[in-house]
Amino acid sequence: MSNSLLTPSAKPEVVSQSEHLEIPTLEFEQKFSREPFLINHKLCDHPLFDIERILELAQTLPAENIEYNAGELPISVDHADTPQTGLSAEETIRRIRDCKSWLVLKYVEQDHEYAQLLNECMEQLRPFTEPIAPGMVSPEAFVFVTSPGSVTPYHIDPEHNFLLQIRGSKEVHMYDGRNRDLLKECELEDFYSDKGRNLEYKPEYEKNAWVYDLQPGQGLHFPVTYPHYVKNGGEVSISFSITFRTPDLDRRRGLYQFNGKLREWGMTPKAVGQSGLRDACSFFLFRLMRKMKLVR
Repeated sequence: MSNSLLTPSAKPEVVSQSEHLEIPTLEFEQKFSREPFLINHKLCDHPLFDIERILELAQTLPAENIEYNAGELPISVDHADTPQTGLSAEETIRRIRDCKSWLVLKYVEQDHEYAQLLNECMEQLRPFTEPIAPGMVSPEAFVFVTSPGSVTPYHIDPEHNFLLQIRGSKEVHMYDGRNRDLLKECELEDFYSDKGRNLEYKPEYEKNAWVYDLQPGQGLHFPVTYPHYVKNGGEVSISFSITFRTPDLDRRRGLYQFNGKLREWGMTPKAVGQSGLRDACSFFLFRLMRKMKLVR
């Protein structure tokens, strides 16, 4: 791993091509859910990513599924401290070139056309993901519309994720989520206990970063809970994030929630993954607690 900017001049060697995605088979097998890697896609001219169609989508989604705020942010910021712009979602989209904003439309599969596109992409990914992380469930999609120079602060996400760049460019800085010097057990416990996804960034982390200059037609795999932040390039950016979950992620969430409860009760739990037997017992207890509505 290095912090040099990864800007491949040619497409990765493509073994599998389909209607929407071009997948490097060997790299997928070696890196999925372990390291980031690039794929390619054919969605840049898709009508669902025309700005007027995105505006129509924003007008039909529930308000709670639209998040937007100022885009000129520091790398590290608490979600509660994120400044607003005073604009509506519609104004933000119409003025995105110069309003210095960041906007995401969540769960866009509520619109049947976006649902169809998401499902087509998932079916193209499924033959590659099933041997590694079987049981693909809960496919969800997100559309990001961001002003030039905007920053998505340092954070983690809970799903298997492929970010497909449609328009503009993004510089993605990602860090190894297995490194407990970068991502501590207690931070994962807080995250899975719904205490926020943003993390504290430290400049010394950068020496261990993967850095990608993501261009239109490229997609990037984000392994689950790998910390990252994103800087927009000099143009308006539109991105399509396609995500899904697998049964092992429900178990992972339960184990970290259980450890978080133990820590709240004054204990110091052992790290998840240190003991298979302990993890099995912990998950059994977590499911009992969930039935008793002590955890969600």
